[in-house]
Amino acid sequence: MSALLQIRNLSVSFETDEGTLRAVEGVSFDIGEGEVLGLVGESGCGKTVTALSILRLIPSPPGRIESGEILFRGTDLLGLPPAELRRIRGQSISMVFQDPMTALSPLHRIGSQLVETLQLHRKISRRAAWSLGTEWLEKVGIPAAAERMYAYPHHLSGGMRQRVMIAMALMLEPSLIIADEPTTALDVTIQAQIFNLLLDMKDRNTSVLLITHDMGVVWEMCRRVVVMYASRVAEEGAADDLFNRPLHPYTQGLLRSMPSSQSKGARLEAIPGQVPSPLNYPVGCRFSDRCPKVFARCHTAEPPLYAAGEDRRAACFLLDKAGTPGESA
Repeated sequence: MSALLQIRNLSVSFETDEGTLRAVEGVSFDIGEGEVLGLVGESGCGKTVTALSILRLIPSPPGRIESGEILFRGTDLLGLPPAELRRIRGQSISMVFQDPMTALSPLHRIGSQLVETLQLHRKISRRAAWSLGTEWLEKVGIPAAAERMYAYPHHLSGGMRQRVMIAMALMLEPSLIIADEPTTALDVTIQAQIFNLLLDMKDRNTSVLLITHDMGVVWEMCRRVVVMYASRVAEEGAADDLFNRPLHPYTQGLLRSMPSSQSKGARLEAIPGQVPSPLNYPVGCRFSDRCPKVFARCHTAEPPLYAAGEDRRAACFLLDKAGTPGESA
């Protein structure tokens, strides 16, 4: 599968009153043509910052992309002039934000915003754009879609606003959709409808970067998965491999915390401890204070991403022959 998007050694930081916050450090992964890639991890691990960096939406200041490359069909998006980047946003790469009010104008009707988006990127009449916008509101499950076209964002519930954002992202049929927790505010019926729409886009060779906490959704939707922890990639691999044979202790903990038919009525297993602060990461492996398999080396050195077969990587010394898992911490 040829790569549509390649992220190489991306590092992003934010200046705060407490010091430099290292939000993303040395992150690399690819997204293939027509692929649904899952990006998972606990809150604060760097998933959303990675996604925002793709379209250079990091607020500066206080944020700064320190290093790396983001290659979209071979072109580094980080080096593009603003005018060229604006042409790519929406038309070639669309993003569904966690909070739809960050992307919807409170001063304009829903229909006007959909029409403006369509006419900005397509040669289409206002009447045709209005009709297409209404059709997409129906596709994402908004009742009385024709009437909602005349509504302002504050007239809609949070779930409806989120569906408007999803319609806005999908209707241009971009090459890549970045979906950041796209169904958090939606009930399960609408969630299923939205995920079916995303899979339908995949069938049209649209790629999807799906950011989520829900490992069940990842299992249903994604071909490959990237697991992030404390601003870095902890593990990457095919979904089947990762779910059936997780290599990193953090990934193992995430999967043990998933509800299943076997765990019905049982207490779910939680990963002990807290995610370390990005203002002050510990020396060595960043998961060491929470890891049940920790040994002395984990507290003194940071593990690289070890190759563990074709298209499989994990940042754990247990994969290194020089490591000594039996050594006491």
